Amino acid sequence: MSSLISTDLVGLDEDLGGTSTDVIRALAARVAASGRAGSADSLADDAIKREASVGTGVPGGIAIPHARSASVTEPTLAFSRLARTVGFGAPDGDADIVFMIAVPEGADGDHMTVLSTLARALIRDDFTAALRAAKTPADIVQLVDDEVSGEVAETRGATATSAAGATSASSSAADATGDGARRPKLVGVTACPTGIAHTFMAADALVAAAKRLGADLQIEPQGSGTVTPLDPAVIAEADAVIFAVDVDVRDQGRFAGKPVVRGPVKRGVDAPDAMVKEALAAAKDPNAARVGGTAGAAGTAAGSATEKQGFGSSLKRWLLTGVSYMIPFVAGGGLLLALGFLLSGYEIAGNAATVLTDYSLVNLPPEGLIYFLGAAAFQIGNLSMGFLVAALAGYIAYAIADRPGIAPGFVAGAVAVFMGAGFIGGLVGGLLAGFAAYRIGKPNVPRWLRGLMPVVIIPLLASIFASGLLVLVLGGPIAALTVALTDFLNGLSGTGAIVLGVILGLMMCIDLGGPVNKVAYSFAVAGLSAGSISDNPAPLMIMAAVMGAGMVPPLAMALASTVLYRKGFSQVERSNGTAAWLLGASFISEGAIPFAAADPLRVIPASMVGGAVTGAISMAAGVTSQAPHGGFFVFFAITGLGMWIVAILSGTVVSAVVLVLLKKFVRRGAAAGADASAEAAEAGSVVGQRSPVAA
Repeated sequence: MSSLISTDLVGLDEDLGGTSTDVIRALAARVAASGRAGSADSLADDAIKREASVGTGVPGGIAIPHARSASVTEPTLAFSRLARTVGFGAPDGDADIVFMIAVPEGADGDHMTVLSTLARALIRDDFTAALRAAKTPADIVQLVDDEVSGEVAETRGATATSAAGATSASSSAADATGDGARRPKLVGVTACPTGIAHTFMAADALVAAAKRLGADLQIEPQGSGTVTPLDPAVIAEADAVIFAVDVDVRDQGRFAGKPVVRGPVKRGVDAPDAMVKEALAAAKDPNAARVGGTAGAAGTAAGSATEKQGFGSSLKRWLLTGVSYMIPFVAGGGLLLALGFLLSGYEIAGNAATVLTDYSLVNLPPEGLIYFLGAAAFQIGNLSMGFLVAALAGYIAYAIADRPGIAPGFVAGAVAVFMGAGFIGGLVGGLLAGFAAYRIGKPNVPRWLRGLMPVVIIPLLASIFASGLLVLVLGGPIAALTVALTDFLNGLSGTGAIVLGVILGLMMCIDLGGPVNKVAYSFAVAGLSAGSISDNPAPLMIMAAVMGAGMVPPLAMALASTVLYRKGFSQVERSNGTAAWLLGASFISEGAIPFAAADPLRVIPASMVGGAVTGAISMAAGVTSQAPHGGFFVFFAITGLGMWIVAILSGTVVSAVVLVLLKKFVRRGAAAGADASAEAAEAGSVVGQRSPVAA
């Protein structure tokens, strides 16, 4: 395994700029100059996006910007000891020690283990003191190499790594305190989106805090490398659970029924003592929130009713979980359908099954090989799209009731399709199956019956309940509602279609990947399975309008910052604008987030105006899309491609011009944060969260 760091990647007592973005770009350029990344800009953009989701500053004047990036060729560390401190969002102030961690998308387990070792070292005072005292770049390289190669002792201070792979702490081999009382036992999970740094730093910080407070804590860091689960016996003995996570906990059902304290992973780094104290208090509180799900069942109980969350937020999370699992079926299936039409023409929709039954590669149809391959692509895509409603319902139920909810959810989705209830039936069926599975699994049962509950009894009874209700009571009315909605959409023309396009365009641009954007995108994706260019084009028109409008904000920011009004944007914004051309063309809304973060009261309205224009033109022209994502790169899935491009260009120009006019003639008021918000953009603040499909 090659060295992660070399002297040409180290800078001491240097001034890299006044913002986190400046520092990240300088370190990314250093990585690229060393030959370890193909594009400094691409690496920097990926790290800035990661920084935007949550600051990478940690207590003690340390910052660890990091990213997985396709531009990185080998795992790399770049280091800077700053002459002037820079803010990275740490609670105790700015950072003077910065490590950039750059990881390829397919980094192996050995490298991830090494990087996690370094991240854990950065919360130790002795290691950071040595970094500040180093005289030469070679000293820094030696310190890092010693740490990650094991020449420094594995156990320091309050933390240790157990043989099982979990982080644990205990002041003695016994389970008792000095006065003979039983030590409180805690378990926990830490996880961040990239699984590189915060996951392991939070684990060690929480373990150290538990030792200070006289508790025994074992943590399962769910990082990007191999995850070694906690021993089930340890979980069974635990008094409470700590989840310091930014993503769903894997196999959360293992902790079902335990008192739980939740927080973002960064809280585990910044305030570990507070989280441990809350967990110790929860362990003694009979009314404390508890991990949902069925004890002993693997799975994820996202927003289970036993955890005290509002119904509205829980419902949103359940539905978005279903949509996120459904999207891959739609994405692959939709593109294959479009490819089939491209190769074999639209008549293949009625002939694909017959062609594949009657012919083969050694017995080609009269139309030839291309026609046969088109039939194969169409049929595979059609089968993939057939899973849409079942997957939606299955994973809604999974989000509510853990893994036991999947089977009754899939069955309810299949019944919804059979009854003609479509997407709405899938939503209802998934909720019914999830609630039924959750309630059936809630009571305590004898030990001999527990093993049968998640694999036999819960799926059986929940399927009978949810699917029975759909067949006997709800399926018919929902099917009638679905037909009425389909007829309404198909009947939209002229003003009605334009108004719908305006509404969809506004929704796609109002929060750049936030909840409103996701509602519009999910609505469009859900209709793809029922859409047909010849018989039912309305859902495909909605998809085209939604995708086109979602491309407008980054394209408009690129046009305004790199062409129309360069002097109105900072150098960093102009650099972001250059990248936004490609991001916008690919239907990736994040390209506009740095601009919206810096100047939301001018960027968001300008984006909404352009998105509304694009949505209106696309719907009025009857453009359709059979692909849920990809932007211009799925041109073959677009009918009316010329008008779709006109719609996108029109919205882009309108949005860019409006933004330029607002920048020239509308000054930022106090509510906009005055000109200080430019620094917020360079620090990576965000308005939205993720591109629609990434949800």
